[in-house]
Amino acid sequence: MITTARPLRRALAALLVCIAGSTTALAATDAALAARIDRVLAKTPLVDGHNDLPWEIHDRYPGPDLLDLSADTARLAPPKPGASPLMTDIPRLRAGRVGAQFWSVWISPKITGADAIKLTIEQIDLVHAMTSRYPNDFAFATSADDIVRIHKAKKIASLIGVEGGHQIGNSLPALRQMYALGVRYLTLTHTSNTDWADSATDTPKFGGLTAFGREIVREMNRLGMLVDLSHVSPDTMKATLAIAQAPVIFSHSGARGLIDHPRGVPDDVLKLVAKNGGIVMVNFYPGYVSADYARWEADKAAETARYNAPPYSGLYIGQPERAKAALAEWEKAHPAPPVTIAMVADHFDHIRKVAGVDHVGIGSDFDGIPVTPAGLDGPDKYPALLAELARRGWTDDELAKAAGANLLRVMRGAEAAAKKLQATERPSFATIETLDKAK
Repeated sequence: MITTARPLRRALAALLVCIAGSTTALAATDAALAARIDRVLAKTPLVDGHNDLPWEIHDRYPGPDLLDLSADTARLAPPKPGASPLMTDIPRLRAGRVGAQFWSVWISPKITGADAIKLTIEQIDLVHAMTSRYPNDFAFATSADDIVRIHKAKKIASLIGVEGGHQIGNSLPALRQMYALGVRYLTLTHTSNTDWADSATDTPKFGGLTAFGREIVREMNRLGMLVDLSHVSPDTMKATLAIAQAPVIFSHSGARGLIDHPRGVPDDVLKLVAKNGGIVMVNFYPGYVSADYARWEADKAAETARYNAPPYSGLYIGQPERAKAALAEWEKAHPAPPVTIAMVADHFDHIRKVAGVDHVGIGSDFDGIPVTPAGLDGPDKYPALLAELARRGWTDDELAKAAGANLLRVMRGAEAAAKKLQATERPSFATIETLDKAK
């Protein structure tokens, strides 16, 4: 017994030493990686292309003063029953080393005309109010140089993007006034077609852009407002890229080559984006990241309709509690497939492979999505995403490009194009009636 126990104890001790050494080495590697990410983000502002916090504030609170963004908003009790905790606040933005945030100004596509313009301006005002309330943390920005200056001052640059062409009320003067109020991108559609452009998630109507849609793109180029092609159909993407005189953006989209979802950017369009000098900013929504999750989500939607599909069908129509219980049982038997940071990084890798490393960025869609990938549940987790890319062999220069340098280049390209166009072109006063409806 004694003779066999001693070698066993020695082997066990050696194993424990080996494990301890491995743990120490791993900790050292993680520390070195964290320091590397810190160095990158100290020099280059991390820019997120899309965060929907303004609408969440508008929808949940009478005004921005009733929500303290200097606190951890994840711990706040949602003021609306059933609402998810907020994903964004200043502590998490700071922890994630965010240098600039495009705040999305969104309204439902069902709201159009003068009502859409009014509600959009109210949200633009909300972003200004939110920014001015925290002068030690936020500063309003409208240019690439502003972002760099504010980042050097160790603050977070606040920018505005309008997430839907319906929000300008088919009015070029309204578009210009939104630009004057600080808006620096317009998403040409949201989930539905506008009167002049096809959405990715609606039945095609125009085959891309109408004549008025093309005039809007030209006027945006003249102003220096970024043309955002997230949410639009592939035909709209191609029609825009064919006439764009400045780099375009996809403020929050994935790679369709990885998951065949209409919100993704097809490979042939990625190649056109590279020629245009634009950027695709990767969305974190699990349904756009993972094909397995997208299928699970579709199955859940079908099951929901099966239990309670108004107005006349459904197993438990008129019995909401019974339908809720049945869906809970279905979810228990069919749990959502995992979606990870690594899967999000796959989209970065794919865009880098097809379009090039100069054409990829971050477009989280935080507070505009109900769920997030594991380990990527708020802006404090951006360093973890960059660390995953670093483990895959991305250099410091490439990490800087993905974090924000690419977006800065795109903005400067749009600003330069606008300066050149404004020297020779006057503002357009074309209307949808004269260009489209008269035909």
